[in-house]
Amino acid sequence: MFRDSPKIIIEDASSPSASYVIYIKMEDLLEKLKLLHYDTEFLSEFKIKAINRNYFVTQTNPGEQFYTFTSLAAWLIRKAGGNFEAPQESDDPNATIDNLADGALKAQKFQWKKLEILPDEPTNEPDIEDDDAELILEKVEEEMMAEYDDEDEDILHVDDITKLYGQNFNESQKPDDILESKTNREEWQLELERVLPQLKVTVKTDSRDWRSHIDQMKQLRMNIATNLTGVKNQLDKLHIDISNTLDKIKTRESYLNRQLEPTLKEYQIFQDELSKIKEQYRDVSGGVTERTRIFNKLSEELEQVKKEMDERGSSMTDGTPLINIKKTITKMKNEISEMNVRIGVLEYSLMCARIRDRTQLQEDINNPNSIAIS
Repeated sequence: MFRDSPKIIIEDASSPSASYVIYIKMEDLLEKLKLLHYDTEFLSEFKIKAINRNYFVTQTNPGEQFYTFTSLAAWLIRKAGGNFEAPQESDDPNATIDNLADGALKAQKFQWKKLEILPDEPTNEPDIEDDDAELILEKVEEEMMAEYDDEDEDILHVDDITKLYGQNFNESQKPDDILESKTNREEWQLELERVLPQLKVTVKTDSRDWRSHIDQMKQLRMNIATNLTGVKNQLDKLHIDISNTLDKIKTRESYLNRQLEPTLKEYQIFQDELSKIKEQYRDVSGGVTERTRIFNKLSEELEQVKKEMDERGSSMTDGTPLINIKKTITKMKNEISEMNVRIGVLEYSLMCARIRDRTQLQEDINNPNSIAIS
């Protein structure tokens, strides 16, 4: 069971045991998840393998751990009674952050306000004639239009996305009044003429930009077109030569096949006969092997019989066993004599003991007083 209070209370963050508190918290978290039946509900719903007690403590696979964290958080929010959809791996993080920003603006009660243009302080600007200003403005517009024309027409512009996405704004995010321009055209023209000298367009060349290599590409294309005719003729000639050579090889191969067909058939017949002979040889070799094994076994038995016969023949002609028997009989006789002597000694000792006992008994009978006193 999990604990309401932590197992270890660390008062000093620099203590040696402070780094192990997170392991204890992870164990408590795992016990809480087991009480919430996450192994039967969460794992089966999200098809995620079970987490261990050090899953969120040690970093192994950040992507997998983050997805498990978000899925587990969504599941716990729903367990707590909240309405929260489970995140998916294909979700767009930009859309998620954008929706969170909209929610933060609503919580802050933010409203769009009318744009206020502060008047600029008068500055001493050099006088520019109208004709020069118009020429400079037209030159800038021509350069900008040339740059836009070079771009691909299929490029997705940020302004288009902003306009499309702006249609989904809530009514509370719209400005209170309709924005109307109150600027005089002449004043706007004067302001444009004032800031026009500061509008300098500087195009930085990049070696990786294809526009800087357009001339080189055109030159290479012209070289390819110039050399293509000669190379094509050579390749066509090479193709014809290769085709002729392949035809010759094919014809020669057919001729060789026709010439060697009888020989190949004869070779196949010989191969079949050789296979049959090898099969017969294996059968015969198997019989020879079995007979050789039986012969070796009989030879061993014969050697054993010969050895026994030799031992018996040597024992019949040799007088050593008879001598050994005589020695044994003599030894047994000596032992019997010794036993008889011992028996005689023991009989004599027994007889003496009986006589002594009888004499003692007779004396006891003749002296009854001594028995009564005792």
